[in-house]
Amino acid sequence: MIFHSIRFQLKESVTPEQLDPVLKQLHKMGTEIPVIQTYCVGRDIGGDFDYGATFVVKNIDDYKTYMHSPIHRKVDEIGLPLVVDMVSFDVTDEEDPTIPDQIKAIHKERFESDPALAKLVQGLKSYSGSSRPE
Repeated sequence: MIFHSIRFQLKESVTPEQLDPVLKQLHKMGTEIPVIQTYCVGRDIGGDFDYGATFVVKNIDDYKTYMHSPIHRKVDEIGLPLVVDMVSFDVTDEEDPTIPDQIKAIHKERFESDPALAKLVQGLKSYSGSSRPE
């Protein structure tokens, strides 16, 4: 299993009306991307972030499917402009030592094939973690 998590801090100017479609789209990812086994979207507790989400997939092939889903891309399109800081990370129980490199390659391919997405991420004040473009 691979648990992909994000935590993000919103810009101070973000209104509930702007945030609501983003949270709905995050929930849509969890319910409509077939490879998602389970997910959680909600307020981040005890940190410097406002919200977080975790999506669980069975294996690296499902991870790639999830990352390249149009539903996921829509979250990026409507959500990233509202975010100031973001962190992503992955946790896995897979024994394969190449999983980190495979995850890195999936994200590299994703950003290289979608310059508009790369530009959205570059607009963040900070972005760290496993899915950060190099």
